[in-house]
Amino acid sequence: MPQTDLSPISAAPGAAVLHDVLIIGGGLVGASLAIALDRLGLEVGLVEATAPGALPAVFDERNLSFAEATVNALTALGVMQKLRAPTGAIERIHVSRAGDFGRSVLEAAKYGRSEFGRIVVARDFGEALEARLAELARLRRYRPMRFLGLADGGSDTRAVRVADVDGERVLHTRLLVAADGTRSGVREALGIGVDEHDYAQTLFVTRLRSERAPDGTAYERFGADGPTALLPRGDRSFGLVHGVARAEADAVAALDEAAFLARVQTAFGWRVGRFLGCGPRSAYALTRVLAQALTAPRAVLVGNAAQTIHPIGAQGFNLGLRDALTLAELIENARRETNGAGFDCGDTAVLAQYAARRREDRGRTVAFSDGLARFTANELPLLRPLRSLGLFAADRLPSAQAYLVGAAMGYRGDVPALCRGGTQPGALA
Repeated sequence: MPQTDLSPISAAPGAAVLHDVLIIGGGLVGASLAIALDRLGLEVGLVEATAPGALPAVFDERNLSFAEATVNALTALGVMQKLRAPTGAIERIHVSRAGDFGRSVLEAAKYGRSEFGRIVVARDFGEALEARLAELARLRRYRPMRFLGLADGGSDTRAVRVADVDGERVLHTRLLVAADGTRSGVREALGIGVDEHDYAQTLFVTRLRSERAPDGTAYERFGADGPTALLPRGDRSFGLVHGVARAEADAVAALDEAAFLARVQTAFGWRVGRFLGCGPRSAYALTRVLAQALTAPRAVLVGNAAQTIHPIGAQGFNLGLRDALTLAELIENARRETNGAGFDCGDTAVLAQYAARRREDRGRTVAFSDGLARFTANELPLLRPLRSLGLFAADRLPSAQAYLVGAAMGYRGDVPALCRGGTQPGALA
């Protein structure tokens, strides 16, 4: 039988429930982790702020760029098969910078691939995750429920204070997972600090129609105020991402459709012809937030709670999913080694391995997105020839292209087996 939304504590007031893993946050990464853990025979709980029948706010009209590694993993987890709306293939990536010479074009076909990845609308992905979550037999979903803080759980468990319409209660877990986003309440309760950098940019996101329909090309055009990207959706529209200086964000938000399209056309150019129309616009202030540690005793951070990075290069969700899948893989491996006898998901060795496994991928991805965002936005005249030389190298030098292609496809560092086309974790005998 699929799980219900009635928590065991609600069913039996006062009863203590011990989870192997308790995930706070039912967004993109938290839900994906719950799915990855389901067949390991563990007691997993998922605390979600939204009620049954509703999707978290993160599942909006944003366009998610799934690297090939992400597509592999989500297919193995049975999520891609649940998508009802068409997705868009990324067959090539076209990169340029306003005011600089040169451009770089990466072709998937040159690397024996039909595509680098796919464009998926966040709302469609949310519906697919929900459909897959509904099939999980062991998962206990607590919704709508809010995280309040931590209580004394002793050395063997974490005690987590939560609240729903019936009031406050305490859940117990051997491993607490913070998947509750950039302003993570769990991270704060654990006493893990953050390093922040405000890019002073705001991104506008919408669906855009143009004279020429998408042909599999993802365009990223850099500028002083951030990138303007056109992503090939599956509905014959483009997903638009348009960066503006924070000081101009209110004025840009107030533009009517025609004026907004004219602004974007000026920033992007005419590579896909005239822009004809766009859907509702959403705006997001860009701030990099990096947790100073990925683990605490019996606790771990994943996704945006661990790092929220500049979306340039479309690395954010792909990185967060690799967090979740690495954790699931380490739990599976450690449990297999003990045959499940006395296995503890919150063991310090598992957490140490997680921090070590994520170090290279996280460090290189953060450095790539942050460096690219700063370098491409800087208007110093001396940087223009350097950027043009970089675009030339990226277009002509095999080593430079190979690095960019590996990053675009999600194969950076020690990635989980599911990302490389491995099999879905299975129940232990």
